[in-house]
Formats: sequence, structure tokens, C-alpha cells
Amino acid sequence: MGMEKEKNLHRLQCSYALLDESYEIGKETYRGQQYSHIYFARLNLMRTLLHSLVSNWKPLSPVCPVLELEEGKECVIIGTLYKHMKLKPRVLDEYSKERSTVPLVKPHNFIHSDDYLVLEDEKGRVKLGGNFILPSVYATGVVVALHGKESGVGDFLVLDVLEAGLPPQIDRPLKSREDKYVVLVSGLSIGSSNSNPLQFQLLIDHITGHLGDEMEQGIASQIVHVVIAGNSVEIPAGLLNGQNLASKDLSRIAEPIKELDIMLNQIAAGLPLDIMPGPNDPSNFALPQQPLHRCLFPGSSAYNTFRSCTNPHCFELDNVRFLGTSGQNVDDLDKYSEAKDKLEFMERTLRWRHLAPTAPNTLGCYPYTDKDPFFIDICPHVYFIGNQNKYETRIIKGSEGQLVRLISVPKFNETGVAVVLNLKDLECHALSFGTQLSS
Repeated sequence: MGMEKEKNLHRLQCSYALLDESYEIGKETYRGQQYSHIYFARLNLMRTLLHSLVSNWKPLSPVCPVLELEEGKECVIIGTLYKHMKLKPRVLDEYSKERSTVPLVKPHNFIHSDDYLVLEDEKGRVKLGGNFILPSVYATGVVVALHGKESGVGDFLVLDVLEAGLPPQIDRPLKSREDKYVVLVSGLSIGSSNSNPLQFQLLIDHITGHLGDEMEQGIASQIVHVVIAGNSVEIPAGLLNGQNLASKDLSRIAEPIKELDIMLNQIAAGLPLDIMPGPNDPSNFALPQQPLHRCLFPGSSAYNTFRSCTNPHCFELDNVRFLGTSGQNVDDLDKYSEAKDKLEFMERTLRWRHLAPTAPNTLGCYPYTDKDPFFIDICPHVYFIGNQNKYETRIIKGSEGQLVRLISVPKFNETGVAVVLNLKDLECHALSFGTQLSS
């Protein structure tokens, strides 16, 4: 019987540029730092930008500081929005809750019909009136320009709103002739009670080309990069309560991380892999989260294909620019404002040119003194968020021809879904791995 000639497949490659410098914190220090600095940095940066847009938007209206408003005189004011929210949780409520017999239900969303917006600059603040600017759409920390006039009762009656809009975008390379795929996955949650290692192993076997027929292996050879967007492990609840741990508990904490390293080892042996920390991972809590320490991955980190990255994470593959988070920025917006889906929140962050407007108000972040690293100066071609309930995607367009592929990456542990993106044309599809046995 003649031996069939084996077909040799070579994995495609692509260029990679890591652009996380602005999210890397050199020497952490919390002594004497105030959160007001990050708001000043944000306002100064955004005001310069909005000023340059106002002359085209409202050429006949002067730009006034809040303290120089005159009744009935139309003008433009630029400042940071603050949303006064009746239902927003407060520390003192937590204190009184302990002394209260009435249980407080924890709502998913803190919006109330009585919420109102205030605009503030360095010297003053003014309550906003009229129906043009909806409190449900905006959140504390967004910088905007408003056209209107002061009403007789001391409010500023808003007649029009100007947001910064999508940032400028670097041209995407002309369509290459070959398909190259990037796999995005998040929420592996190894170590959780409902973790399904077989599901993840099937994904790894698909990526590495150990699964399927010749055609599927051919497609696998075109996968050039894998990104893991947060919540890769789940440490058993109750162990991390500030107590000294017994040695058996220490090994229980280490178990999920060891298992993750074994799994990632298989990917890193074949192709480049970026791993980002998420809210459940052994990393700092505040954004930007710093890379997971390489000592957690003794096997995978031996490969130069393995990269532990920050969250948010920015990089380029074959000059296609990616920007992504593990989901905290959009999940927080979802608590304090409303949209029809998570992709709409993502679109707003791009149009506000700010990745995490609710930081530091309701989203933990490092107290920067001289900059706001979450300002988006260059528009990505692909913008993704991890740890969502379902896979969603669409393309949005900017006024200057910008095109952005938005992707909501679902929790893999709960859905068995990873996302595949083609670098050639930004086409996107879900990759589903079901391993439930039918009864």
C-alpha cells in the first residue's frame, strides 16, 4: 500500500508592534497624589482639541468660562460633565446599611429619572437644563463643548452639544492577498466550579492545527496571533480574605495558574500570544492593570512568542491597529448610563476620545499627576472588549473616513465562543466549541 505524501503546512507570520508604553507605570507611588490632577490633565487636553473644532461648529458664538456667563447671551462653554445621581452608591450608605433592618437591593444600573448634569471647568460649575443633552447618555468625566445660554434661574440652557468625535486614523494597509487570522478569547476562568478544560483544549487544538481535516488545518495555519483578554483564572472564593494561608490553601490558589500555564504553553510553542489581566486575575485592581508577572508562567514565558501585556492593551499586527480592554471600562459605563448594547458604549468612548471616562470617579485607576493615559489620540482599526455576556460586532464610521471594527468578546467559560478576525478585510466570525454531552 503506497504511503500518501504528507502535505507540509507552514504557519503564516505577521509583523507586531507593542504600543502599551502609556499604560505602563514605572515607579508606583501614592504619597500625596490627588485624583483632581487626572481631571485637570484630561480637561486641558480635551479643551485644546474642542477649541480647535468650535470655530467651524459655532463660528459666531464666543467661548466663555463658566464664571463669566451672562443671562440670555448665547455662547459656548467647555468643561467636564458631572452627573448627579440619586441612586449612586455612597460609602456612608454602606455604613448605615449595617445599622439598618431594611435590606438594600443591589441594582444593576443606578440611573434615575431625577439625574441631572453639571458642567465644570477649573473655576466654576453650572447646572445644565433643556432636553438637548440627556443625562442617561453621558457619564461623569466626559469632556464636551456646549452651545447655549444662561437661563434666568442660573441654569445653562443647552441648545447643542459637540463631542470630540473619532480621533484621526492611520490608513490601513492596502488589502493583502492572503487571509491572516487573529483569535480573541476572554473569560477562560480556569479554576472556577463550572470550568470546562476540554472546551479550552479543543480551542487550543484548533489554533495549533491538531484538530480537523486538511482544510481545517490549512485555515489553522493562517492564524497568526492569539489575544487573551482577561479573567483567565478564578481563585477559589473565600481563600483571599486577608488571613495567613495554610500550605494546602496556597497550593489551591496556585493550581488554576499552573493549569493555565500548561495550556498556554501549547499555544506559545506554535504562535505569538498576548495575555492581558482582568478583574479576577492576580494583578493590581486599578486601571491600567500591569502585566501578569512572568514568574506565574514558568513554561509559557520560556517562549519569545509569549507576551504578558497591560490592560488596556494597544498593538499593531501588519500595521492594523488594535485597542482593547478586559471589559471594565464598558461594564462601568453600563452601570451609570444607558445604551442599546455594549457596542454603543464602545462607540461613545471613541467619540468622546476617552477609553475610561468614569475613572477615577466610579472605576479604580492609578492617580496620575501629569497625564491621562486613557485619552485616545489615534483611532484603532479594531477595538475589542473582553468578558461580555455575548458575542457582538459591527463596523462604525467616522466623519473623516475612519472605519473601526467593534468586537464584544464573550466569556469563553460560559459560552464556548472565541472570536476570529481576518486582518485582510476586518471580517469577523465566532468560533464555537460545545462539549455538552446530550442526555
